[in-house]
Amino acid sequence: MPAFRFFSDGVDFAMPQPRKTATWLMLVATRERRLPREVVYIFCSDDYLLGINQRFLKHTTYTDIVTFDYGNGSKELVGEVYISLDRVRENAKTLNVSFEEEMRRVVVHGLLHLCGHRDKTKAEKAAMRKKEDRCLSLWKK
Repeated sequence: MPAFRFFSDGVDFAMPQPRKTATWLMLVATRERRLPREVVYIFCSDDYLLGINQRFLKHTTYTDIVTFDYGNGSKELVGEVYISLDRVRENAKTLNVSFEEEMRRVVVHGLLHLCGHRDKTKAEKAAMRKKEDRCLSLWKK
């Protein structure tokens, strides 16, 4: 079974370049000294992700991503990453980047969460953005 799998739920979406994306994510995980065992990405709508956010995290706001880490702190990565296509599209417009670039940023953001990186404080957010930028530089065009 592949370490990275991509699904959609309630939306018509297929991850562009899934093999290339999985290879890139494997490179990122390796550099983070982690072994991806099973990381599942689920692409969905704002409302779908809001429901998850409310049910499991008790948050009442829209978000682009929710990550569930089932690896219990081990070096093996096991988890689910839910991504709102609506938020990714909106953020891409706001940031004036392509949908594909913003999608890669959000996808790797989820992986970095599984690797133990946090983004709750201002300092953590800055460090996470720097990590994301480094990871995005590994994407071969």
